[in-house]
Amino acid sequence: MALSGLVSIHDVMPETRDRVTELLERLADVPPAAVTLLVVPGRDWSGDDLDWLRDLSARGYPLAGHGWRHRCDPPRTLHHRLHSLFISRDVAEHLSLDSTGIAALIQDCHRWFVEHGLTPSPLYVPPAWALGRIEPQALAALPFRYFETLGGVYDARERRFIRLPLVGFEADTAWRAWSLNLFNRANLAMALMAGRSLRISIHPQDLYYKLGGQVEAWVRRLDRTLDYPALA
Repeated sequence: MALSGLVSIHDVMPETRDRVTELLERLADVPPAAVTLLVVPGRDWSGDDLDWLRDLSARGYPLAGHGWRHRCDPPRTLHHRLHSLFISRDVAEHLSLDSTGIAALIQDCHRWFVEHGLTPSPLYVPPAWALGRIEPQALAALPFRYFETLGGVYDARERRFIRLPLVGFEADTAWRAWSLNLFNRANLAMALMAGRSLRISIHPQDLYYKLGGQVEAWVRRLDRTLDYPALA
């Protein structure tokens, strides 16, 4: 059965520029429009860094919003503390915010692209896929159309959730490598059985972690690569 997929590279920021560049070189035969770059605006972007992003955009790579700082203040809720301990560590910056705070963060993210002469993708991916508590009507009023979570992609314009399996490689410990291998195999089976596209999520450091040898092989497994607007 043919397998289609969406490829994204997370945590694009000045600190990860060299490793993102390496990943793009490894995936040079994948059409740029099918490799979405998740950009963290609230970092220390120099003029040279911004020119690098502009060049990537001109080459056809979609630039999506990915939070603001990719760091959270100390978690204020039990849910956020548990999430940080077992899943997200210190990056899920949405989870201790209310709906108004989440909307403001997302608005700031989109505005940053526009102010720096960059065209944002219609996609927004909260750090650790943790969107937090925000109402559908609030999402519909925001400038992004698609919001990606662990389970799939929410289309705020059409008010529908598109369930899409996910694979990832952020395994810096043996436990994470073991659990991600199980997770990835289960999600591949789900994609094939349900005839759904598979999301392949890559982090800049993944090539240097325990599943680094699998990254390119998973992308090569795809018979067809898509971009997120193709979900409409």
